[in-house]
Amino acid sequence: MSIKNIMKTSIWYSNPVAFQVLGVCSALAVTVQLENSLVMGISLTLVVAGSNFLLSLIRNYIPYNIRIIVELAIISSLVNIIDELLLAYYFEMSKALSVFVGLIITNCIVMGRAEAFALANKPIESFWDGIGNGIGYALVLILVGSVREILGSGCLLGYKIIPDILYNYGYVDNGLMLFPPAAFILLGILIFCLKTAGGGNGEEK
Repeated sequence: MSIKNIMKTSIWYSNPVAFQVLGVCSALAVTVQLENSLVMGISLTLVVAGSNFLLSLIRNYIPYNIRIIVELAIISSLVNIIDELLLAYYFEMSKALSVFVGLIITNCIVMGRAEAFALANKPIESFWDGIGNGIGYALVLILVGSVREILGSGCLLGYKIIPDILYNYGYVDNGLMLFPPAAFILLGILIFCLKTAGGGNGEEK
């Protein structure tokens, strides 16, 4: 499979959140603000791409009966590096994301791509599969996070988006958007729109 097809499949035709319904817990929890969504998306992308690449490199040397242990060791090492970098250079975001960075270790997207792709394909292909799935995950978080932040607080990345004149005419920020159920509703709408647009078939049309 070419890198182009790998990326198309990962991002669009088989998006890990929208169509495989993986990684939904973090998608519901961290998308209150766009900034949180961006950092979480980048973190998962780095982990899944790195773990895919490393596991593919050593796939022929991993005994089948301990492969899960090896996968978890590599994934947890990468997650710890990301977590320590956030603690050192982006402490406020580290607090905002709380345990969800650490829970990347058990994220179904990361484990799923390791099992389904990295252990059966070459390192470069596995790396790009990780990048594609990470971007697919991040795009969903960015879309949901943007809508929640705009409707919930009238801002985006700290900048006021909703004009003050609308508030003068009775516009009120939607408090529901600040709670996890809003992400669930928006994710359902997003899946419906993407399915209607022809995505989610797992292959190019």
